[in-house]
Amino acid sequence: MLPDQAAQEPAEPMPASGAPPLPADDTADPAGAIARLYGEPLTRLPNDLYIPPDALEVFLDAFEGPLDLLLYLIRKQNFNILDIPMAQVTLQYLEYVEQIRQHNLELAAEYLLMAAMLIEIKSRMLLPRRQDDLVEDVGDPRAELVRRLLDYEQIKSAAVQLGQLPQEGRDFVRPALFVEQGLAPVWPDVDPWDLQRAWFDVLRRAKLTQHHRISRQELSVREHMSAILRTLQSQRFVEFGELFAGQHGVPIVVVHFVAMLELAKETLIEITQAEPFAPIYVRLAYSPA
Repeated sequence: MLPDQAAQEPAEPMPASGAPPLPADDTADPAGAIARLYGEPLTRLPNDLYIPPDALEVFLDAFEGPLDLLLYLIRKQNFNILDIPMAQVTLQYLEYVEQIRQHNLELAAEYLLMAAMLIEIKSRMLLPRRQDDLVEDVGDPRAELVRRLLDYEQIKSAAVQLGQLPQEGRDFVRPALFVEQGLAPVWPDVDPWDLQRAWFDVLRRAKLTQHHRISRQELSVREHMSAILRTLQSQRFVEFGELFAGQHGVPIVVVHFVAMLELAKETLIEITQAEPFAPIYVRLAYSPA
C-alpha cells in the first residue's frame, strides 16, 4: 500500500497512556516496515519522496455515529459489553475524538456529546457510594449505555443481513416472455343497441315500400332461415342492411329478422362489428379446420 493511499484510510483510535494497546492484526507488516509497495514491505522512505502537510486526513465517515465508534472500541479489544472498563474506553474515545475535532469540529459535535456522557458515567463510578445508595440499589451507571449499544448492534446486524438479500436489478432481473397471439381472428361482440338501431333503419325503409292491401300471407321462418344461409354461402360478409334487400313489406322483413336471430341463436351465423358505431356484418359461423 502506497503512503498516499494510506493517508486516505480512516485512522484507528490511538490508545491513551496507561491503556492497553489495540490488538494487532494478523496481516501486520514486518518490524521496521512503514508501508507496502506492490505487496512488498518498504523499510525506508525514498530520498525524493514528498509528503504534503495535509496528507494525513481523518475521515469520520468510517463510523456511522458515536455508538458505532464506541462499539468498535469495545469489540476491537474484546471487552465484555456488559462490564465495560470505562476508564480505558473513555480515554481511547477522547483520543480519537480529539483527532477528529482538529479537522472538522462541526462533524465531531455529536461525538463530543457521547464523550461527555462517558465522562459522566466514569465520574459516577469513581464517586464513593453514600449510605442511602447502599440501602437502595441505584443500579449500574453503565446500564443505559449498555442497552443502547446492544440495541444498536442488533439493528446494525439486521441491516447487514438485509443488505445481503438479493435485490431486483442488482442480483437478478425478472424474465420477460413474449406470447404470440393466435392466428384465428377474434371479432368483437355486437352491442344490442347497435343491432336495434340497424333494425329500426331497415324497418323504416320497409315502410316506404309497403302497400295498403290487406291479404293473408303465410310466412315460414324456416324458409327465410334457408334463404339467409344460401345468401351467406356465396359471400363471406354481408352487410346487415343488404341482407334484407328484396324483402318488401313489414311482415316479410319481420319474419326475415326473426329468421336471422334464430340462426344466430343456433350459432349458425355470426353478427360482427369492427368497432363501435361501425357497420354491422353477418357471416357464416367460423368453424376451425
